[in-house]
Amino acid sequence: MMRALVLAILLASGSADSRPAKPAPYASRAEVREFVDELVTRHGFVKGELEYVFAHARRERAILKAIAPPPAKDRRSWSAYRALFVNDRHIGGGVEFWRAHGAALQRAETEFGVPAEVIVAIIGIETTYGRNMGRWRVVDALATLAFDYPPRATFFRNELRNFLLFARDSGIDVFSVRGSYAGAIGIPQFMPGSYLQYAIDFDGDGTVDLRASAVDAVGSVANFLKRHGWLPGAPVMFAASVTGDGYRAYADGSVEPRHATADLLGAGVVAPDLPLQARVALIELDNGPAAREYRVGLANFYVLTRYNRSSFYACAVMDLAEALRAARQPEGR
Repeated sequence: MMRALVLAILLASGSADSRPAKPAPYASRAEVREFVDELVTRHGFVKGELEYVFAHARRERAILKAIAPPPAKDRRSWSAYRALFVNDRHIGGGVEFWRAHGAALQRAETEFGVPAEVIVAIIGIETTYGRNMGRWRVVDALATLAFDYPPRATFFRNELRNFLLFARDSGIDVFSVRGSYAGAIGIPQFMPGSYLQYAIDFDGDGTVDLRASAVDAVGSVANFLKRHGWLPGAPVMFAASVTGDGYRAYADGSVEPRHATADLLGAGVVAPDLPLQARVALIELDNGPAAREYRVGLANFYVLTRYNRSSFYACAVMDLAEALRAARQPEGR
């Protein structure tokens, strides 16, 4: 009778063996302890403080689900991706942002050579002009990806290290900073490493704050692009069409401008006004069941992909920038 009762209770409540095991706290894991020791040795952190951080950092299963590549059948087409950003909401919001921060945008364009519309487009795509900077605690996002996402563990451990350095050197509570599921921070969504290297005090208040200062965000985006090789006044990309099959050898998925313009033109790529002496990349935009679209990217296109390594992203930035520039024409530049 007693055995039957125990069995009934286990079946009703769920046995301990049937429940998913609760992940061990990060502070108790060997690889985390090794990471902590490295930070103490190389960067002078206080061991007890790091142990406290990792005792309270949380593994977020939703982040692991979000970062996993989608099945092929669920991947967005170019037209669907473009529609997320090149739309009335982003154009209208961008015009308002431009109007509110016109002086800073003009100064950034003058100092760094990056057109104002490109800066505004990036900020619009990243966070809808600061309205959506992410809801995850950055320490949780980076710890989850650093220690529970093997495909990119090295990258995210470096970014976790950068975040801890940033928080310590800025005097910021590690647990107070929120961002994207990948650990990106602030209005322009800089990863911690980019924050440390490229964020600047553009509003002159003595503090670099990409979470609260739109002016700092404007200057930092321009500085990032300039430091990655942006060429002032140079074209970014051209719309193209293709004929025959010769172009396929050049549509290799690379965004690096390594092909001679003459070779593309000789292979059936049609792109009016393309500079004949430029090195270029042929960008093929998958449109699902619809016809594919093509762009020819130059050096500045490649620079945009240093911000986000996606040809969809760089094309959306330029299409939104063009729409913003057109919407601003009645107001003047």
